[in-house]
Amino acid sequence: MGYDVEKTEEEWRAELTPEQYAVLREQGTERAWTGELLDEDRAGIYTCAACGAELFKSGTKFDSHCGWPSFYESVRPDAVQLLEDNSLGMERTEVRCAKCGGHLGHVFPDGFGTPTGDRYCMNSLSLNFTADEA
Repeated sequence: MGYDVEKTEEEWRAELTPEQYAVLREQGTERAWTGELLDEDRAGIYTCAACGAELFKSGTKFDSHCGWPSFYESVRPDAVQLLEDNSLGMERTEVRCAKCGGHLGHVFPDGFGTPTGDRYCMNSLSLNFTADEA
């Protein structure tokens, strides 16, 4: 699947922490309520922890009470890749970084009260946050 950023698994292992590698490269999920970005409420931008691509703006983040950072839309429709995920006996939509293919989380159509109705449920380990300068 050609991504703009392509590396060997050895290169990814060298650049990512073991926890980030498990999520971004092996489609893992961090435990609910443990992510360091869950309660981040400053203005800024969320980027891919693997390649630095811009993914979400802070203004689209909302408290969905699910235990993971949630957003109602990506920074641009082409910033993320949506893939059918039928693992674990469920029908879900996986969200990947469109630049490097890193697993970010899943999107669900239950973002009630948001402008899009979507809930991009992301792993903190898949993201970096940069606050806007004051």
